[in-house]
Amino acid sequence: MYKKILVALENSPADRSLVPHVQGLAILAHSELLLLHVADGWAARNFENLKLAESEEMKKDRAYLEQMAEVFRAAGLKACFHLAMGDPATQILKTAEREHCDLIAMTSHGHKLIGDLMFGSTIHKVRHETKLPVLLVKELKP
Repeated sequence: MYKKILVALENSPADRSLVPHVQGLAILAHSELLLLHVADGWAARNFENLKLAESEEMKKDRAYLEQMAEVFRAAGLKACFHLAMGDPATQILKTAEREHCDLIAMTSHGHKLIGDLMFGSTIHKVRHETKLPVLLVKELKP
């Protein structure tokens, strides 16, 4: 059913809510996982244009993706990763299309209207602009 799942990771505690769902689904569907984190700080957004060196934040994000790929591999899954830069929603959509993914998995923070207006909503853009199914897992607060 889902040959390749794009897993949008935030490098935050919210990922702990998403990982078990994705892992279980991938095992059942024999899916390959593409872990994606979008660095969106100043250095990341200007990386190509200004020919910048990778920031410490970007290095930490890449290390996090490697670590998470190992978690999935330890469960017997095929997992690779990509660190993108720029606007998260745009990069999620571009990567899913370019990599021929069948499903996009993301964490929802449960913001209400005011929160979405203040923080923007990556999910809103992704779910309205993709033709792929989107798995949204609500972040469980400790």
